[in-house]
Amino acid sequence: MDIKEFVEQSAGKWFSQRSNHYLSTQPTESGQSNLVMELLLTNDPEVIQICQGYNIEPATALYGVKVTWEGTIKGKAQKQTGSNVIVLVPDVDRPKEGKILQSIANSEKTPHPGRYIMAEDDSLTMITENEKIYSEERFWFASPNLRLRTSLVKLFGGFTQASMSSEIRMGITKSVDKAEDSAAKVPTK
Repeated sequence: MDIKEFVEQSAGKWFSQRSNHYLSTQPTESGQSNLVMELLLTNDPEVIQICQGYNIEPATALYGVKVTWEGTIKGKAQKQTGSNVIVLVPDVDRPKEGKILQSIANSEKTPHPGRYIMAEDDSLTMITENEKIYSEERFWFASPNLRLRTSLVKLFGGFTQASMSSEIRMGITKSVDKAEDSAAKVPTK
């Protein structure tokens, strides 16, 4: 499997069950989320804006992926909601590796792209790092509709969290072919 196939297989609606483990005195937490992963083409305004923030030509990107979530942590009343757009830019010299671009925080003057690596076992590892945080997530498919994820987050002040998630596909969003067909029908100026 290559990165393109992995991302396309990830598109859709997912139900996620997660357990968080803190390497401190905090107790283990469990939670559930509904995730929607939508593929964005390189001509999408959000993809273009993110690429421009990193001074990267949008045409070199593979896809943008918009992830929207709504979830709960057991024992906490407040729902966790949000969304994020990431853009994957393959490395032309190393086809199993590339950059991860994300929305840039106002305080971040020089953005640091993350990186991804597709392993021989068809797993995807995504690493983002700056002067404050290190995050590593590994994704793999146990079957086409069951995806597993582990993550490790380290704040350079001492906080560390590890988590394990199982994600079950609940539905498929608009396919890439239909998105590309729609984009081809948009009149150009």
